[in-house]
Amino acid sequence: MDNLQLENNNSNQNSLERPSKISRKRHVVKSFEAKLNQQRTWGEKIADYLTKVFGSIPFFVFNLMWFTVWILWNSGLAPSLPIFDPYPFILLVTTVSLEAICLAVLVLISQNRAAKIDKLRSEVDLQINLTAEQEITKILSLLKILSERSGVEVKDDPELEHMLKQIDAWEIEKKLEKDLGQ
Repeated sequence: MDNLQLENNNSNQNSLERPSKISRKRHVVKSFEAKLNQQRTWGEKIADYLTKVFGSIPFFVFNLMWFTVWILWNSGLAPSLPIFDPYPFILLVTTVSLEAICLAVLVLISQNRAAKIDKLRSEVDLQINLTAEQEITKILSLLKILSERSGVEVKDDPELEHMLKQIDAWEIEKKLEKDLGQ
């Protein structure tokens, strides 16, 4: 029992000191978005920053306060303040419309970049899944051979035979396109 615990402790220490190949690969995948963020243009960086700021509760509260002050100021409720945008507040409506246009464009820029990252991630996922499928099929083939050599009969297993067939990603893609009407 003590030897087993000692071996487990040693293996835990080794894994803490030096990351395995699997964890290094996971680290690469985790830093995928970070690498793409470093490649952003200055315009994308500004759009991302502004989207982050303008998509916050403080900005929402600021807008509510700004519009409230504007409307109260220009409603004549404070006689000492000169009215510069009387009802129907055309200047306020113009300002809000321009703000909405700018915010919409900033959000679209950030969403386009996020969609690009998602597409690249999907491609990486697809490649990993296809590679894993090939590896699993190979392992099943080897297990079938080992089973047959050990005297275990697996020839009449239709489920196994189905799993041993290579998946044709092109055919799946064509079928999905047809089913989705594209």
